[in-house]
Amino acid sequence: MEVGCKVQKFKAGDKVVVGCFVGSCRKCESCTNNLENYCPEQKLTYGSTYFDGTITYGGYSDHMVTDEHFVFRWPDNLPLDSGMHIGVVGLGGLGHVAVKFAKAFAVKVTVISTSPNKKDKAIKKLGADSFFISSNPYEMQVIIIWKLAARGTLDGRKSVSRSSTGGLKETQEMLDFPTKHNITAHVEVISIDYVNIEMERLEKADVRYRFVLDVGKTLKAA
Repeated sequence: MEVGCKVQKFKAGDKVVVGCFVGSCRKCESCTNNLENYCPEQKLTYGSTYFDGTITYGGYSDHMVTDEHFVFRWPDNLPLDSGMHIGVVGLGGLGHVAVKFAKAFAVKVTVISTSPNKKDKAIKKLGADSFFISSNPYEMQVIIIWKLAARGTLDGRKSVSRSSTGGLKETQEMLDFPTKHNITAHVEVISIDYVNIEMERLEKADVRYRFVLDVGKTLKAA
């Protein structure tokens, strides 16, 4: 990694990563509360138009230039209360890591999936406490939350919410956590010339659990 003369967070040679967005206004209420992912002017890492009018192209390249504010250090730690109950919907590339994170926090984990053949993997290999099939009406009846209407709340003013990604502070904490608990993702590293086959396999759900494109070693050779 190389750095510009005004960069303060990093030095040349540091190991860093970039998330799914590379820009925000940094002035709105969301940005000032470390929730840049809610900024109305957020700029995605790929397929977005940056403030200067250029297009962002994402990670399918061997180098990129990014504001240090949106770069994360590669990695050390964080805590969550034990005794909580986490639901993980889908046991794919993100889902299997979510189960590992939750078990490292010593919480109860329920996996909801469309694939019955993933039950053994979820419970015996990853340590999930229970497993439900989303296409099974009876199993969904058991776990569905009836009390929560749109904008409603549960007892204790609990509510259900979602976000497509976390803010910068949360993302750095997420990157630090696996080093303490020895958490790794199950991936298949592929070369750039394998991309078309990889897309065909993705359509068939023939991947456990993520493809990782080795841009650094195979892009120029291709």
